[in-house]
Amino acid sequence: MAGLPLESILMLGYAVSLALIALLLELIARHVYRRSLALRTAGFTYHPDRDIWRCPEDQHLVPISSDPVRRIVLYRAPAGVCNACPSKSACTDSSQGREIERSSSNELEHGIARFHRAVSLTLLVLASLILAVELVRTGGLYPKIALGATLTLFCALIQHLSAELSERVERTQSP
Repeated sequence: MAGLPLESILMLGYAVSLALIALLLELIARHVYRRSLALRTAGFTYHPDRDIWRCPEDQHLVPISSDPVRRIVLYRAPAGVCNACPSKSACTDSSQGREIERSSSNELEHGIARFHRAVSLTLLVLASLILAVELVRTGGLYPKIALGATLTLFCALIQHLSAELSERVERTQSP
């Protein structure tokens, strides 16, 4: 990279590595979130037209209660059906029937997602500050163009992630 001072190259590399760590954190957080949702209802199928869950043994879990404030609906299969099911030990230990909680806003999962997003944003802001300081500190047109272009990209990413975080916070706080 002719024309770029070694310090600028190192700062640019460090800032890009922070951004890559932020990206990796975002990818891991999405994967874990999707996996946790899938594991909670593995083998069960939700039928929104009838508002029921169907278990792998072709039995139905029907809504038994709802909490409009927390936006949660609790579904349960009949106890007699579950207790006589050959798959019961792999499904539930409840003698009242298998339960599934469906939430349009799971506060814990959204809180974890907000935490990961905040950490990603912190890393990107730190990387941007490093680039901004190096941009002011360094001389020469070529280093300023390289640092400025990278800083512009990071600022666009920060704006995008911040907008998604704000939207996510609003969704969890609205009734």
